[in-house]
Amino acid sequence: MTAADDENDGQATERVVIRDRRKIDPKTEGKAKGTAEVKEKATGGAHRAAEPEEGAQVPAAESEAKPALGAELEALRGELDERTHDLQRVTAEYANYRKRVDRDRSAAAELTTGAVLTALLPVLDDIDRAREHGDLVGPFASVAESLTAVTGKLGLTAFGEKGDPFDPNRHEAVAHQTSADVTEPTCIEVMRRGYTLGERLLRPALVAVADPE
Repeated sequence: MTAADDENDGQATERVVIRDRRKIDPKTEGKAKGTAEVKEKATGGAHRAAEPEEGAQVPAAESEAKPALGAELEALRGELDERTHDLQRVTAEYANYRKRVDRDRSAAAELTTGAVLTALLPVLDDIDRAREHGDLVGPFASVAESLTAVTGKLGLTAFGEKGDPFDPNRHEAVAHQTSADVTEPTCIEVMRRGYTLGERLLRPALVAVADPE
């Protein structure tokens, strides 16, 4: 091998080195790295934040919040129902109290009125006898009519007429006889009229009764 051949072999095996002598701006390099980091955070980082790692546990406060809220809501509903029932009970009791008071007041007023009218019944009996005998004339007649009108407005009602069917609950029989002219016990004579105040009997009528033969 000649010296020329050795020189050629050395050139063939000589390493080729390419050097890039362009200068890189540090600011540009920093911006590139920052952009890459932002993209990574926007994609991979956000995805990792949205999906917790396998085996991660939900915070205890968040897991206990819903049961605690439901229990509190049920407690409030129960308290509301209890207060509603109490209000309904008080309202019903008050309504019953008002009815009872009104009923007692009406009964007391009726008793008072009945006592006054009962005391006036003998006066009304005298007016009836005077009317039967024709003595109800002049100023006395006007007074009698006024008294009758007033007692009527207070609810006093007279009963007991000749020919009425005998009612042992309203009539007091002081005489009995038989008659072919009647088909049932009948009042054939009224000695004293009876009076009622509404549904209340103040005094029965005194009558003579005829029974069928």
